[in-house]
Amino acid sequence: MRFIITSTTAEAGKSNAAEGFDEATFVAYMKFNEDMHQAGVLVASEGLQPGTPGARVAVSEGRRKVVDGPFAESKELVGGFYVIDVPSLEEAKAWAMRCPVGMASAEILEIRQLTGAEDLPQAILDLAASVAPTWTATFTNKR
Repeated sequence: MRFIITSTTAEAGKSNAAEGFDEATFVAYMKFNEDMHQAGVLVASEGLQPGTPGARVAVSEGRRKVVDGPFAESKELVGGFYVIDVPSLEEAKAWAMRCPVGMASAEILEIRQLTGAEDLPQAILDLAASVAPTWTATFTNKR
């Protein structure tokens, strides 16, 4: 099962930039990444630039429309993410509990299961394969 763990700050407007660089915190996060990588559970891990540059693509009158940032009204910005591949939500929680503390953009971790081929009816997988065979082959070969 694949899970995405997203990180956000608990306080609107709070960012790491205001706090400055803390080498010990950075080292702890890199060690956490390395531990997950060596355990074979880390699929991807990235930080996200705060707020800008960025854009939103929304639907208006049945069509996509680009809405440029910054988005001051946003209460929470995703600071980064981990995609992990583990057997259960319990193991995903256990990894999240090991995440270091100290970066404002990672005060809150949210864990969500990603949709896998095993979650979809065969008819949907067949339809996807007929339209996007190359991508569907990679999607259905996950774990």
